[in-house]
Amino acid sequence: MKYIMKYTRRTFCAFFVFLLANMPMLNYALKSGGMIFPKFWNILFTLLLLFVVAVINIVPAFSHRRIPGKRLKTCADGCELLIYFLISVTASVICLLVTLPFVFAENKMIWLGNLVCVILVEAAVFWSGIIRVYLTSAQIGIKWRTIGLVCGWIPVIHLIVLMKIIRMASSEWEFESGKIMQAQERKDELLCRTRYPILMVHGVFFRDFKYFNYWGRIPKELENHGAVIYYGNHQSAASVADSGRELACRIEEIVAETGCGKVNIIAHSKGGLDSRYAVSCLGMDKYVASLTTINTPHRGCIFADYLLDKIPGAAKDKVAESYNSALKVLGDETPDFMAAVTDLTASACKEFNRKVLDRPGVYYQSVGSKLNVASGGRFPLNFSHQLVKYFDGPNDGLVAESSFPWGEDYTFLTTSGKRGISHGDMIDLNRENIKDFDVREYYVRLVNGLKKKEL
Repeated sequence: MKYIMKYTRRTFCAFFVFLLANMPMLNYALKSGGMIFPKFWNILFTLLLLFVVAVINIVPAFSHRRIPGKRLKTCADGCELLIYFLISVTASVICLLVTLPFVFAENKMIWLGNLVCVILVEAAVFWSGIIRVYLTSAQIGIKWRTIGLVCGWIPVIHLIVLMKIIRMASSEWEFESGKIMQAQERKDELLCRTRYPILMVHGVFFRDFKYFNYWGRIPKELENHGAVIYYGNHQSAASVADSGRELACRIEEIVAETGCGKVNIIAHSKGGLDSRYAVSCLGMDKYVASLTTINTPHRGCIFADYLLDKIPGAAKDKVAESYNSALKVLGDETPDFMAAVTDLTASACKEFNRKVLDRPGVYYQSVGSKLNVASGGRFPLNFSHQLVKYFDGPNDGLVAESSFPWGEDYTFLTTSGKRGISHGDMIDLNRENIKDFDVREYYVRLVNGLKKKEL
């Protein structure tokens, strides 16, 4: 019944837009058939149609009022208007083509006037919809916004692109609405209210910025389910030992300020090695209840050994100097690009694992993912995937699958489709909704698992 009502509403709304767009042709057809109405009634009917179409443009679907959040409501309304546009403009084009041999031959002005009316009315509906979608949709991204602008002037192709944009934006508001309502329904369950707070530790070449969260939408989702979250706030590029020392200070600071006793660490990429060093070598095992590593290269990257061995020293120094200068601008006090990269090599990690042993009393678990095809990853992972595959085998675009497992439990993730899950996808870096993998829900279940272990 729900779908019948939705499609009936769309048909009626598109029909009203079609009628208004083709009023000159409608009046001409009625006159030709001998049905002549007083001018007053013609004006009244046109004004009524104008009012109805204006209301449709302002409030495309009253059912969207139940959607949580103004952004999602606006996005849903924009999609609805674009659907009305597609239906009505298709009908209008058919009408113009069918009447061309007859009406144009008899009265060119009527046919041309109808064409102008179609352009004006359909343009009003289209721009009302596309502006809403462009302003509110996060999932269509820069790529499809640009494609839409470029292809918007190419007949037929612009309709194909428009349908793609509608599908992406519609999937977004439906999915995001479902997540918000799901969170509201289970709010009292406090699924992520762990015994100890969560310390989220970033990987190499990133920092914990205030306005751009390294972990995307994950922390907010965890907090909505009761989690208490802190961040490592350490430098983006340093040796494992130096980063470990920074993390040790941060852990002691959190414990001292909050009296929480311990923390649960969730660390991504190199952050997992940094955290292991802090726990095992700097006495932080007494303050850490658990360590969950996400896509961490525990056994390093063979391709990193190869690159460091083959690239000339002068070139390496130049790259390191450029990176260090950029990282200083971003907030690092003493960035060390070469030290960070060297500690990620397979040879360095082999020695690291020999010396840095797990501590009893700390629960260790790990998570890894696989990027099935290079094209499934965003730049630069789509380029590095094949390189890593050649040296290390199946990978997430940066780290080999064989390098992920560590601790008592290991979880391997991918998708059933050709895309897979990249190194960046595991921290929601691109804020992208991936088919078959809800990264936010995965972290809710992950932290809920810590809660069930009373950690």
